Amino acid sequence: MTENLAAPSGTFQLGGDLPVVRLGYGTMQLPGEGVWGPPKDHDEAIKVLRRAVEIGITFFDTADSYGPYVAEDLLREALHPYADDVVIATKAGLTRQGPGIWTPLGQPAYLRQEVELSLRRLDLERIDLFQLHRIDPDYPVADQVGELKKLQDEGKIRHIGLSEIGVEDLKEAQKTAEIVSVQNLYNLAKRDAEELLDHCTEENIAFIPWFPLATGELSKEDGPLAAAAKEHDATPSQLALAWLLKRSPVVLPIPGTSSVDHLDSNTSAAAIELTDEEFKALSDAA
Repeated sequence: MTENLAAPSGTFQLGGDLPVVRLGYGTMQLPGEGVWGPPKDHDEAIKVLRRAVEIGITFFDTADSYGPYVAEDLLREALHPYADDVVIATKAGLTRQGPGIWTPLGQPAYLRQEVELSLRRLDLERIDLFQLHRIDPDYPVADQVGELKKLQDEGKIRHIGLSEIGVEDLKEAQKTAEIVSVQNLYNLAKRDAEELLDHCTEENIAFIPWFPLATGELSKEDGPLAAAAKEHDATPSQLALAWLLKRSPVVLPIPGTSSVDHLDSNTSAAAIELTDEEFKALSDAA
């Protein structure tokens, strides 16, 4: 029997009614270089997604712009029909013009189109969590979030989230719809979103940190986590994830990888429990 590596991270109720295992999986690293085109190894990508379910991961974060469209197609291919406890979160609001190029577009008709297309690509009747990938300054927040609210009222979206925002953005969006999650760049080495995370903790809104491992900066052998990792018989990456899980009960880390071995290693971080003293030492060292 396969060990449930993710379970020790605990669970969180998205929107108060949708349970997910806190340590999830992000699909951004599955497409090719620059998050563009097909994966380097298609079969390994499928294995990673299926292995994630085997080891207890239930929360999968993706977006129409990953590939574009590649990551959503891979999720459907690997996991459909989805297990009852699998929750897929996707996004729209960033268009792609080439590798590494991302351009916001929050036109309501475009957002509606992308929701409809994501439903088809993922083969879902309703998307559990749909996130506005960026707020487009060219359109009122009420119009962008309002279109998602209409889709929610139509039964095509269960919950609505936002990405790369501040506290005031969140409050503005909340005038139009209930917001159950935010997704911002946040990790041990980069904590600009501290105020937003504190606010989300108070409001019991999920905080999904992207780039939770700072794409390797935190996992260097001579980095700030190296000594502490040895004490825990862990890798620096595992310690960085354990730090996020300790930081707040609303944090849902989504480390991504295109390797089954890295997936198992990352998910094993769920079992690492930092003391308050260790948490503070890591916070001060990074």
